Amino acid sequence: MSPPLWGGAEHLPPLKKILSAVLQPHDLLYDHAVRAFYNSDYEETVRAMEGALRSHSQLRSTKVRCRLRCQDQHPFDGTFSDLRFFDVVLRRSACLDKCMEDKVGAQSLHKVSEDVVQDFTRRIPYNFLQLAYQKLKQPEKAAAAAHTYFQANPEHVEMGQNLEQYKDLEGVREQHFVDREVRPHQRSFMDAVRLYDKEDYEGAISLFEEALVEYFKADVACRALCQGPQKFEDHDHLSYRYSLLEVVSDHFTQVLHCEHECVRDLATRPGRLSPMENYLPLHYDYLQFAYFKGLLEEALQSALTYLLFHDGEEFMTENVDFYREVLGQDGEPREVSPYSTLTVQTLVWCISRCYSCCADCKCFGMIRVGGPLVFEGVQLVQNSGDLNGTQRVLLDHIISEQDCAELRSLAQTVTMAGDGYKGRTSPHTPNEKFEGATVLKTLQYGYEGRVPMKSARLFYNVSERARRIIESYFMLNSTLHFSYTHLVCRTAITGQQDHRNDLSHPIHADNCLLDPDAHECWKEPPAYTYRDYSALLYLNGDFDGGEFIFTEIDAKTVTASVKPKCGRMVGFSSGGENPHGVKAVTSGQRCAVALWFTLDPLFRELERLQADEVIQALDTQSVLSQSFSINPRDEL
Repeated sequence: MSPPLWGGAEHLPPLKKILSAVLQPHDLLYDHAVRAFYNSDYEETVRAMEGALRSHSQLRSTKVRCRLRCQDQHPFDGTFSDLRFFDVVLRRSACLDKCMEDKVGAQSLHKVSEDVVQDFTRRIPYNFLQLAYQKLKQPEKAAAAAHTYFQANPEHVEMGQNLEQYKDLEGVREQHFVDREVRPHQRSFMDAVRLYDKEDYEGAISLFEEALVEYFKADVACRALCQGPQKFEDHDHLSYRYSLLEVVSDHFTQVLHCEHECVRDLATRPGRLSPMENYLPLHYDYLQFAYFKGLLEEALQSALTYLLFHDGEEFMTENVDFYREVLGQDGEPREVSPYSTLTVQTLVWCISRCYSCCADCKCFGMIRVGGPLVFEGVQLVQNSGDLNGTQRVLLDHIISEQDCAELRSLAQTVTMAGDGYKGRTSPHTPNEKFEGATVLKTLQYGYEGRVPMKSARLFYNVSERARRIIESYFMLNSTLHFSYTHLVCRTAITGQQDHRNDLSHPIHADNCLLDPDAHECWKEPPAYTYRDYSALLYLNGDFDGGEFIFTEIDAKTVTASVKPKCGRMVGFSSGGENPHGVKAVTSGQRCAVALWFTLDPLFRELERLQADEVIQALDTQSVLSQSFSINPRDEL
């Protein structure tokens, strides 16, 4: 028989006998609390677990204070030499050892296992606490512990059920359901957004300003915590034999990466894998409008600060011009203190890893639009400003009426009901039939003589034409690759159109999970997180309904509407900044070429690569001697 998970009562030492350090190590207190829980000593469980949480919090804050103090006392000056560099490093180390030992005892006592680190990150102690408080008949504290745990573990079904039960208990009120681990900057921000939505702009301003102060405090603390030991995940420590300078370089590269991840960490809510989109700049966006209601100088200042992050963003630039005109003077952006100290090395490093570390370079205001349209005759109809958003464009005359007619004719033969949706004929609404086909399947039909090869190649060439236009207009500094290409038609089902109030395609985003209630779009699976840009090239307009719409992140407020017609194309970035959908097609058939693109070559469309080979073989008049292998792929 396997031994029990925890020892019996005879192995449970009294709490006071745990190491008499200045600060009792939280891992020992945690272990003691868990042992007490499994021995049904719930008072001891609460005492030790609350002590472990306090110890964990105090250790973190002490690390921050000591590292910042030693950094200030022993700065790197402008003149560098090997001797000076190592002198500063050694003095900082000695300073930190003394500071920590004075405050919490020897640092070696507070080294904990990765399992304990993960348990505290996942808020496991609060699960034990809610059960212990429940046993001690303290439902208010149990409710707070359960709520705190559930915030970081929203998928935990049993805890969700517990919370519902607590709500029905006598004496438990709404104010008892508090997140004990909530981060001040996020709490202030969410409270400010709620006031803003209620049009309480004065209250919102106060809380947004408070959120910014707390954000920058948290940013400083996060960066300070990055100064500790680093994990060299790409190296085998047993054979790590590089020179001293290489080791130092590796360490500071890890530190720099950690500091940059602070931006992501501070914008990520507990229990989520992806950060809130555009989190810090969004404070200034809200503030510029809230101040607009009465304090134009502050509104201008906030708008100019927003543009530090998104230089040239059309909508905000127009706001700045308006404020300047009304005030009759210019202004200066507010100081964004943590970013004013970015080193040249940081910028070079981040730019060199633009798309993997810097959210498509958006954090340094490197978004650009308005590049050449590549092909003669293509017409810009509306830009981002006209479409009331960012990274949006509407173009006409991408292809001719003749091309549209040929592709529609092609669609009648090659498209299959439910293609891309595992055969579901009506994947989005029971009132329409959905049909689709990929480029490779179309070329296969052409090779087999079931459709003209000229038409199959037209589909291939038109999609490449669209890709080049999108890549050029959005002025991308790397190649845009196909992620998925689909010739699609939506057909209204006769007899099912009366009193329709649904959409042909519900509001969604292409690379993240839209969460309208939280005003967020979570960039995590099962979303196609690698998609960067999207486009829809329309082939006809002779149907009723079917308008393409952009909305706010609430999935309700329509910001722009596009009426399809032959040769018209709408293009946009695929993230949560561009929620979109399709209004109901109530009569006729709506056909288009749907395209999704990625900047990451690892996620190129496999069928597209196979189609490229087919076209190359045809161009060199090679004979295709084997059948194609088609692997249908789901479409988001």
